Amino acid sequence: MPSRRPVRVRMSVRSRVRVLALTTATGALLATASACAPEPAPPTPSTPPVSAASPTPSAAGAPVLADFPFAPSESTTPLPDDCRAILTESVLSELGDVPLNAPGMGGGIRPDSTRVCAWGEPGAAGTWLVTRIGFSPFRAASDALYELGREGFTCYEPGGGIRCERTWPHETLPVTQGRTVYYRDGIVIDTQYSNLAPAGYTNAIIASMWPAGGAPRPSPSPSTP
Repeated sequence: MPSRRPVRVRMSVRSRVRVLALTTATGALLATASACAPEPAPPTPSTPPVSAASPTPSAAGAPVLADFPFAPSESTTPLPDDCRAILTESVLSELGDVPLNAPGMGGGIRPDSTRVCAWGEPGAAGTWLVTRIGFSPFRAASDALYELGREGFTCYEPGGGIRCERTWPHETLPVTQGRTVYYRDGIVIDTQYSNLAPAGYTNAIIASMWPAGGAPRPSPSPSTP
């Protein structure tokens, strides 16, 4: 009796796709059927989970700030070491006795070398001003500034840099909040504030960091610092 050779079944790519689709559909049907079976309700957690995307303050009682891509970048400009030294006498006069870097406000120097100048009392939701000065790579900063423009910020190019600013009313209090961002030479000056906007605040910082012809033209929005 002649021996039988095993028959090999060759499947085309299209046939394989059909088999895979049939297998997937069958698996989905079985999963649906098993899902209909009653299961015990999961225990209710004692505290709700916190979304990873939710912004969080840098310290207890500190204002919650919008993000900006701070990261190492190439720059020829040194970061400041003194939050008062970068301001003019007129700006300091407007700030008056508002506390600077009070405990709980998140001020100081961060591990990534970003300088944080926090003006205000911890937990004072209505009146505060926080400036972050740090490095930011050009591509990431450009993308972030572009998004600010899409969100309604007024953006222009004063004194060799890019500046975006906007103000809006507080959600619950009768005060104005705002944000002014200035980017130049791999460094960003990001100021966010509520009911505390000294005239010429950002211009003073820019002139201090880039004194040789770095004074920008006046802001088109007088209400922004």
